[in-house]
Amino acid sequence: MERVHNFNAGPAVLPEEVLLEAQADLFNYKGLGLSVMEMSHRSKEYQEIIDETNAAVKRILGIGEDFEVLFLQGGASLQFLMVPMNFAFDSKEANYINTGQWATKALKEAKKIGKKVHVAATSEDRNFSYIPKTWTLSDNPSYLHITNNNTIFGTEWKIDPATPADVPLIADMSSNFMSKPIEMDKYDLIYAGAQKNVGPSGTVVVIIRKSLLEQSITNLPTMLDYKIHAKNGSMYNTPATFTIYMIGLVMKWIEGYGGLAKIEQSNIAKAKYIYDAIDHSDGFYKGTVDIEDRSLMNITFRLPSEELEEQLIKEAKKAGMIGLKGHRDVGGCRASTYNALPLKAAHDLAEFMKLFSQKNG
Repeated sequence: MERVHNFNAGPAVLPEEVLLEAQADLFNYKGLGLSVMEMSHRSKEYQEIIDETNAAVKRILGIGEDFEVLFLQGGASLQFLMVPMNFAFDSKEANYINTGQWATKALKEAKKIGKKVHVAATSEDRNFSYIPKTWTLSDNPSYLHITNNNTIFGTEWKIDPATPADVPLIADMSSNFMSKPIEMDKYDLIYAGAQKNVGPSGTVVVIIRKSLLEQSITNLPTMLDYKIHAKNGSMYNTPATFTIYMIGLVMKWIEGYGGLAKIEQSNIAKAKYIYDAIDHSDGFYKGTVDIEDRSLMNITFRLPSEELEEQLIKEAKKAGMIGLKGHRDVGGCRASTYNALPLKAAHDLAEFMKLFSQKNG
């Protein structure tokens, strides 16, 4: 059957080439007589898979041996806890910039375990419709944590923020990881759930500067200790073997595409189709965030009524476009245009939106 245009926010669309390669290898991986899902994570064959995936992440991001790449479980939500457990020292304050629901959850986890938390800036005053342009760190910060892209509200940091040399910058990049080049020299730790841009659900990619790792708090529960996972090459416990294999295939696809600069060009073109349909609709569609802070990954908009929003979502599904319902906490519509979404899908949605507004405006 023909594939739909998949605008889901996550788990999200994967490259067709990746799915077909995984399909070909699913029953009998490289002639070994078994699937990756059946393979021992201690085998030489699987070690090659995880090593190459690790190396590919480093190649694409242009990072060297001063960073560790980890493939962990528990998603970004567990990272909300692991970050303060490892790096929020009792004598300091963990600093957060709050730009939406996931940033709010991150800082709440730090508070739950008794860490001192300072909100350096927030956009809550306008329902998270913008990215703060200024922030104030506490007097003695352990780190500054940001959420680079807001999947629910549709905002994205356009410039990597700078912090003082002694203040690590930590970022949740779950929904825009590998969507554009990253100035990795500005970051000390980034984490990203795989299920947006780099694979299926089940793994979070963590990239951590070794000098930060050396400073981490000691005597932590084993599974929450970054040092343990780094020492064991992400294999202290059985990793999500198939998800990591799929991440490796996506990394190969990104490199074959031309790298992150080419990926970014494609993402800009896709987003332009849909934002133009919103902006040129004579007010029928209304974007929900400040134009300068619009996400390339998650495009959020409203229609004149909730009834029309439901109608658009229903008719779009009949036309082969799924996943346009906004997050349950905010309503409206949302089109997620992750790396693997074809340009044609964004074009077709934009044309559909134009026709819909003409019929219902």
